[in-house]
Amino acid sequence: MDVIEITPAELMDRKNAGPIHLIDVRTPVEFQEMHVSFANLVPLDTLTPKLIGEKLNRNDPVYVVCRGGSRGKKACETLLASGLTNVFNIQGGTLACAQAGLPITHGKKMMSLERQVRIAAGFLVALGSLLGFFVDPRWCFLSAFVGCGLMFAGVTDTCGMGMMLAKMPWNRVASNPACSLPKT
Repeated sequence: MDVIEITPAELMDRKNAGPIHLIDVRTPVEFQEMHVSFANLVPLDTLTPKLIGEKLNRNDPVYVVCRGGSRGKKACETLLASGLTNVFNIQGGTLACAQAGLPITHGKKMMSLERQVRIAAGFLVALGSLLGFFVDPRWCFLSAFVGCGLMFAGVTDTCGMGMMLAKMPWNRVASNPACSLPKT
């Protein structure tokens, strides 16, 4: 089953028509920095069909948002595979919602996970190149490994380095609920 996408404007129309369940699947730090005001945090790495099943009625529509849309699509695929059918991804994610004028809650500005990945990957490639040139040519395999990892991330839209960095202490918040969805 294909993931159905709706625009931020359609999301707002549905919100104005009555209560909805919007889940934000970004990291807690990203959520703390900026989120749609009526979104509930359920990080992608904690999203399970069982968790959603415990919190929501199976027939309730579930709307999913992330930063730009790709993690939201993955979350929708997970929910659809679990048997939920009323699942919608928000096109363009939180950034598009902010641009469309939806109510946004702003918090402390943090360095984005994408930027952290670029810094770490660049550092490792430079380190591998320098060590390969000055110490031992076998260090060049570090640069090759990172390059292959970046290609894999591009092809699969899954970034192992990003997942590791998301678990680092500086990417955590003081109160990190496993799921902030209210029980219905």
